Amino acid sequence: MKIAIVILNWNGKELLEKFLPSVVNHSKEATVWVADNASSDDSVAFVRENYPEVKLVQNSVNGGYAKGYNDALQHIEADLFCLLNSDVEVTQGWLTPIIEAFEKDQHLAVAQPKILDYKNPEFFEYAGAAGGFIDRLGYPFCRGRIFQSLEKDNGQYNDHFGIFWASGACMFVRKEVFVSNGGFDEDYFAHQEEIDFCWKTINRGYQIRYIGSSVVYHVGGATLNAMNPQKTFLNFRNSLFSITKNLPRRKVLPLLIARLLLDGIAAARFLFQLKVRHFAAVFKAHLSFYRNLGKMLKKRDFVNKDIKYYKCTSIVLSYFVYRRKLYKQVVSSDPRSPQ
Repeated sequence: MKIAIVILNWNGKELLEKFLPSVVNHSKEATVWVADNASSDDSVAFVRENYPEVKLVQNSVNGGYAKGYNDALQHIEADLFCLLNSDVEVTQGWLTPIIEAFEKDQHLAVAQPKILDYKNPEFFEYAGAAGGFIDRLGYPFCRGRIFQSLEKDNGQYNDHFGIFWASGACMFVRKEVFVSNGGFDEDYFAHQEEIDFCWKTINRGYQIRYIGSSVVYHVGGATLNAMNPQKTFLNFRNSLFSITKNLPRRKVLPLLIARLLLDGIAAARFLFQLKVRHFAAVFKAHLSFYRNLGKMLKKRDFVNKDIKYYKCTSIVLSYFVYRRKLYKQVVSSDPRSPQ
């Protein structure tokens, strides 16, 4: 199996200096690529001068995560892509269980490793943790991370486990599936495009798994941290995009109405906390969604009416009202949750 590890870079020389060595040293089974998103710093020169074994592809514009990978992967030949953030440190032997899983199961289309916090390595990291799910209303959460609550890694997720979405921070995907899916939706720009991609993949009958015997460490927030209103805007809007594109039509309108109410409550909470820019970001996210609604409806190319897409009824209610901070508490307490 031919593997390409593709690191998307934009003005990230310092991150490449810090994290590229671990990727090169611990990934002998793969070819390492840096896909540069039209950087204005000397990232490309740094790679050329210090890592001649690393291949380069240079995009003409910075189209964000989605377009950046769509453009770059057209030029890379491999059976399996690893889409890796530039702020990830990998570990010795991290590729072996991933390769074995893909070779064993031809229905496996997408996978992710265990993602721990680089700054606090005993804990899971926000972006992906031990694999992603969504609730009935489309709000995402992870094993090991519910909203801002991160679990300590005590080996509770050392398994191989079917998940709904894999983190874009470190996502393995078969090339044939990436191509047949049409890549990432470039209207997302960044954030939650991997959820949309994985939802589409599951709708087409493929499997997505978390491989807990593979471990990486992620800094997180290197592009947009959690306090950036642009991240709030993208997360709220793009979640609505995914609901519209991937759910059966009869379920879309009721969920959008429910989300309008709940997102309004979230916006009011931001306002109460005096986070005025985040309040405005939620409002702008809905305006942007309504402007793009027609376009999103036209992208409903394959919808599976039979899949159980959600892991619990309401992660918002479970977390903020019932104070369930752990994944096992959420799923065990929800009688309508597919176990």
